[in-house]
Amino acid sequence: MPRNLFLLGSTGSIGTTTLKVIRKNKKNFKIKLLSTNKNINKIYKQAIEFKVKKVVIFDKKKYLENISLFKKAKIKVFSSITDALKNNKNKVFLTINAISGIDGLEPSLQIISHTKNLAIANKESIICGWKFLNKKLKQNRTNFIPLDSEHFSIWKLLKGEKVENINAVYLTASGGPFLNKKIESVKNIKPQFALNHPNWKMGKKISIDSATMMNKIFEVIEAAKIFDLDIKKIKILIHPKSYIHSIIHFNNGLTKILAHETTMEIPITNVLYLNNEIFKHIDKNFEFKKLNDLNLSKPNINTFPLLNILNKKINNTFFEIILVSLNDELVKRYLENRISYISLHKLLIKLLKKPYFSKYYKSSPNNINEIKNMVSFVKSYLKSYFND
Repeated sequence: MPRNLFLLGSTGSIGTTTLKVIRKNKKNFKIKLLSTNKNINKIYKQAIEFKVKKVVIFDKKKYLENISLFKKAKIKVFSSITDALKNNKNKVFLTINAISGIDGLEPSLQIISHTKNLAIANKESIICGWKFLNKKLKQNRTNFIPLDSEHFSIWKLLKGEKVENINAVYLTASGGPFLNKKIESVKNIKPQFALNHPNWKMGKKISIDSATMMNKIFEVIEAAKIFDLDIKKIKILIHPKSYIHSIIHFNNGLTKILAHETTMEIPITNVLYLNNEIFKHIDKNFEFKKLNDLNLSKPNINTFPLLNILNKKINNTFFEIILVSLNDELVKRYLENRISYISLHKLLIKLLKKPYFSKYYKSSPNNINEIKNMVSFVKSYLKSYFND
């Protein structure tokens, strides 16, 4: 029997990689739903190839413009997850949510009751809305699997272990394209160079976050929430080879390490074949030489000044939402060549300190609408700040 799946954000990097993995053994899977924001050509081709009968297009204009296109192909098209699953009676085995950024939060909340397992591949929605996600996951007895390579590896390493026995968790970071450079030497570097990650092929936003180390800041916060860990127990280590993804040191003196090639196909394959005792990822032989001279080191704060953010008190308040929203907007402006690389760092630190925002750091959202309102609040402020 093929496994029934929902794939949200199928036209993005993680979504495309997921379909690449499924394509190797199509008979094992049945995709019931795909979604995109506005990449119509790509999702149409995906739906035809994988014989998907339901598609969600979140962009209202694109949705209205393309209803007839999908109707001709006998594919039902919807503008929301809620509408698409209105008459859905049975839970699918797995949902992979590959929608990037905080936009992935609401679809996750809407789909939890329709799936036995939920794998999420974006940091921002977990950072901003984990308490709401966790509550709904428990209510619907839906299992959660983090799909980011670092958090997936922690999840794997904790199998059969107790969180209370953790002494420290180490997340590894490649250091990105500017590892051995002081920030002053790249202060005016153009986006095309910041996008040139040495090991991973990723989307533009996460590539910039990798260069600034913001992605690792997000991962520390994310790990603390997912695994209910004291954030002080989570450390960052530079590992240029990107072969080791996480290390856990336990109170009993044992240390576990998880390593795999720099491809998201491996965690995705493991999630797709969840609970299967026998399956094979088509891979090269184990490259033991990559474990020689691992060259692990602590990150240099002069190269990655944003790491100072982790010194702030992070405890499920509006701080995390404001941090994510400010970074989203500043990265967008950097990619558009509207601010410099150094300004991306300096403005983020400066804006986080503003009383306009800091007054919210002692309170937390009571519902998802308050999260959405805060995101809009930050966007509105920045439009005024930059005279957009």
